[in-house]
Amino acid sequence: MTDPEPCGIKQEDIEQQIDLIEENKEIEELIKEGKKHHVKTEDTSWKHSSFQQNLDTDTKCHLEGNLYTCGQCEKTFTIKIHLTKHMKIHTGEKLHTCDHCGKSFRHKQHLNDHMKIHTGEKPYTCDQCGKSFTQKRYLDAHLKTHSGKKPYTCDQCGKSFTQKETLNGHMRIHTGEKPHICDHCGKSFRHKQPLNDHMKIHTGERPYKCDQCGKSFTRKRHLDEHLTTHTGEKPYTCDQCGKNFKQQRHLNKHMKIHTGEKLHTCDQCGKGFLDKGNFKDHMNIHTGEKPYSCDQCGSSFAHIGNFIKHLKRHTGTKPHTCDECGKSFAEKGTFNEHMRIHTGEKPYSCDQCGRSFTQRGTLHEHMKTHSREKPYICDQCGKNFKRKGNLHDHMKIHTGEKLVHV
Repeated sequence: MTDPEPCGIKQEDIEQQIDLIEENKEIEELIKEGKKHHVKTEDTSWKHSSFQQNLDTDTKCHLEGNLYTCGQCEKTFTIKIHLTKHMKIHTGEKLHTCDHCGKSFRHKQHLNDHMKIHTGEKPYTCDQCGKSFTQKRYLDAHLKTHSGKKPYTCDQCGKSFTQKETLNGHMRIHTGEKPHICDHCGKSFRHKQPLNDHMKIHTGERPYKCDQCGKSFTRKRHLDEHLTTHTGEKPYTCDQCGKNFKQQRHLNKHMKIHTGEKLHTCDQCGKGFLDKGNFKDHMNIHTGEKPYSCDQCGSSFAHIGNFIKHLKRHTGTKPHTCDECGKSFAEKGTFNEHMRIHTGEKPYSCDQCGRSFTQRGTLHEHMKTHSREKPYICDQCGKNFKRKGNLHDHMKIHTGEKLVHV
């Protein structure tokens, strides 16, 4: 007699069969308990009989190749109870609710896993580094980081990943797919977790609170980053120049200075930017848009940095004071430039003649002497100037205003 052909059992079926066996064990234990106390309930006998009958039927389906098919999506299952569980996806039924936060789940095991968030229980520990996890699958995924194996490779860009799910999420970068949609504002996300974080904007939920100052945050990593403002800790160090940063994202941004990477390029003038926000503000120069308006005087600005600087003129705040001469400044950047007067530092050098300057803006102005560029034009007589200040002085000829010679 030859062995029956393999029936192609799916991994999810294997996992669910384990659940089924565990349920069977529970029923067996109930029956044994009933016999021990000379009690044999009709209900328990029926459950066991019904269960055994279903199990026999499902086993027969495995051997004969029969499948249970979902009428909604045509997905097939080898065991009927798995189809029943699957149908909850379509009906949206979530019978298992967390009594701590009200979140609901389709399966009891998912609720049990979720409860570990509230209890803080992390029973699965990595024997390599001691890190603990709430679920075994998280530990299994973590262990791959120690082995260094990345078996899942993107066929678009060649990037490799330790987990198939991570590759699937990465592929959405190439496809542009954003399947997770906010039902409040319509914003879309590639992954579910960013959507969950985003939803807190609408609900106002800020579960992570600083015990130093009481400030609250929507994400734990934002709280962790905030805590460094109290400790003064700067744990992220640039391996190129040794500069330290409080936050990883600040280091990542800084590293682009060394690599010369400019991800955002203006299609109008070709100028590149490290930061997406600066790129968006730059585009306002071409469109003429000035979205940042001062409610004190009505002045509008294309760039948020200039807007913030302007607001300090109204408040008169100058928090940065030079301990050499006592002069105060509203902006830290201006203060840093001023300090170079005392230190003699001139970090901005001309690659044409080698002349150095304390400020980047002064270098830019100097570069025009080599290019003979005269971008500032008088709208009265058409005369061109290399520097904006020279144009302002020239305009006084037309207005009749007297020049002030220092």
